[in-house]
Amino acid sequence: MTCDSDVELARLLATHAGVILLRLRTRRPVPASRLKAEGDQRSHDFLAAALAKLRPGDAVLSEEGTDDEARLSARRVWIVDPLDGTREYSELDRDDWAIHVALWEDGELVAGAVALPGLGPTLSSENPPALRPAPARPRILVSRSRPPSYAEAVAEKLDAELVPMGSAGAKAMAVLRGQAEAYLHDGGQYEWDSAAPVVVARAAGLHTSRVDGSPLVYNNPNPYQPDLLICRPELAQPLLAAIGAAR
Repeated sequence: MTCDSDVELARLLATHAGVILLRLRTRRPVPASRLKAEGDQRSHDFLAAALAKLRPGDAVLSEEGTDDEARLSARRVWIVDPLDGTREYSELDRDDWAIHVALWEDGELVAGAVALPGLGPTLSSENPPALRPAPARPRILVSRSRPPSYAEAVAEKLDAELVPMGSAGAKAMAVLRGQAEAYLHDGGQYEWDSAAPVVVARAAGLHTSRVDGSPLVYNNPNPYQPDLLICRPELAQPLLAAIGAAR
């Protein structure tokens, strides 16, 4: 594999990692815990090896990797989640899981891709799909296991419907694909959970921020990221106001 374009490389890597994960998932049945661990590790090993070969001068921040402090002085850092939604991946009837590959360069996210192998597409920051017309009643995606404590109050304020879903990438891309109008998360994530979804969402014209409206910042010494809002641009101010009143 060779690729001069960073965004095309992100797309190819995420897509191929998805193929690896689908093959592993469809072989003879294995315990869910083993499937999670093996899927994470195989995808990470592939992505790490490919980036080391194709972008040897770049640093990598991966959920499954050892955090190298050299990334803090690097100009270019790939931020990778080899398997976003391990629980959903291990439940063979679910398709809300993803692979994230993003590139941070000189302080900004500049390219990325989110593969959705269970659904088919890989969406990238190059030529993302146009936003579809929004329905009259907005749908807000939240974690199916730990939605924000104030999510119901926000939904009531906006006369919105709360929709639970797994995987940060799957939720963010569902907004992009017109299956929801917003994704609200509060309760902790890490940079690899949102970097690729955020750069793809931004390329499509979606709003991305912290839940207080402040910007999302990447390649921090501590990669923990407390909260996230991705939504259609016309909903950003109403959502931020409702969140501010409800928190």
